Amino acid sequence: MSEHSEHSGQDVQREVSELEGKSTTASRLFDLRLIIGGLFVVYGVIVTIAGISPSQATLDKAEGVNINLWTGIAMLLLGIFFLGWVKLRPTPPAPVPVPSAEETEE
Repeated sequence: MSEHSEHSGQDVQREVSELEGKSTTASRLFDLRLIIGGLFVVYGVIVTIAGISPSQATLDKAEGVNINLWTGIAMLLLGIFFLGWVKLRPTPPAPVPVPSAEETEE
């Protein structure tokens, strides 16, 4: 009987470890820094492309400043900053709870 309970305890511990690993992966996947950085990069590329060859009417509205180009470059830099932040400081894994002596005896 003790072998059966020990085996099921090991199975439960293995399943808990697998679920914790999946949870950590999901938390890294849905990290807000990754989402914000990705959106800024995508929008930055679009706005920068729009600012590469502006019309004279667009420049006149902005008093001679190519605002789309400068805003697009700034958005690209901000997006790259966020993505770099995710890469350099990843989300730490969730702490693994250590079973107490009472739990291991059961």
